Amino acid sequence: MTVTSWWYFLCAVGAVNIIAWTVSWRRLAQRRHTMSPESYATRRLLVGLAGVYVFGCAYRCVFLVYDVPRICLFDNAFASVLVGRSVATLAELCFVGQWALILRESSRATGSVVGKVVALALVPLIVIAETCSWFSVLTTDNVGHVAEESLWGLAVALLVASVVVLLPRTAPARRPVLAAWCLAGLAYVGFMFTVDVPMYWTRWLADEAASRHYLTLTQGLLDVAHRHVVSHAWADWKNEVAWMSLYFSVAVWMSIALIHSKPPLVRRIDAPKRLITGAKVTA
Repeated sequence: MTVTSWWYFLCAVGAVNIIAWTVSWRRLAQRRHTMSPESYATRRLLVGLAGVYVFGCAYRCVFLVYDVPRICLFDNAFASVLVGRSVATLAELCFVGQWALILRESSRATGSVVGKVVALALVPLIVIAETCSWFSVLTTDNVGHVAEESLWGLAVALLVASVVVLLPRTAPARRPVLAAWCLAGLAYVGFMFTVDVPMYWTRWLADEAASRHYLTLTQGLLDVAHRHVVSHAWADWKNEVAWMSLYFSVAVWMSIALIHSKPPLVRRIDAPKRLITGAKVTA
C-alpha cells in the first residue's frame, strides 16, 4: 500500500460517513412522533454532536497531519498542525459529549448513582486529555501523549463499568445491545493499553535517550502554525496507519450509531413485571 492509496481510502470513508450522518439526521426527524419531547431533544443534541465529529474527522481525512514531527500531505494552511489539532479537539469533545448524554439519560432512568457520577466526569477527563495532547503537540514531548491516551483508556473503562452496573436494571430486550457496547469498549481499552500507550511511551524513551530538545509552549505554537513537512513516504506514515484508519472509520460509526439509540427501557427491581419507558408505564 502507498500513502496515496491509503489517503484515497480515508477520503472515501469520510465521504461515506457524511452520507450516513445525513441519512441518520433525516430518519431521526421522521421518528419524532414516536418519542417523548425530552427524548427527541436529547437525540437532536446527539445528532449535532455527531455532526461535528463526523465532519471534523472527514476534514482530517483529507488534510492528514502527523502532529509531533509536523508531517502532512499538503503545504497549505488547511493542513497545518494548528488547524488539524484544533478541529480534532472540538470533534473529540463532541464525541465524548455524546457518551456522557447517553449515560446520563440511562442513569437517570435506572437510578444509577455510579452512572450519574461517571457521566459528569467523562467530559472533564477528556478536557484534561486534550490539554495533555496539546502539550505534546506544541513541545514535541511524547510524555503528554502517554497521559492523553491513558486518560482516554480510563474514561472508556469507567464508561464500560457504568454500563455493567446498568445491565441488571435494564429490560432484557436492551441488554444485548449494552453487552455489545461493553465488548467494544473493552476492546478499545485493551488496544489503548497494549498498543497505543506503549507506542507513545517507547517514542518518549527514545527521545529521552537521544537527549531530544523540546520546544517551549510559545515556540511550539509558532512552529505548528507555520512549519509543514510535506511527505508521501510510507516510512513516515506507517506507524499512524492503524490507529488513524480505525479512528476515522469505526469510531465515527459508533458516533453515528449513538444517534439511533433508543430511550432507556428499564425494569424496576421492585416491580419486575412492569416495563417503564420514560414516563409511560405498561403492564
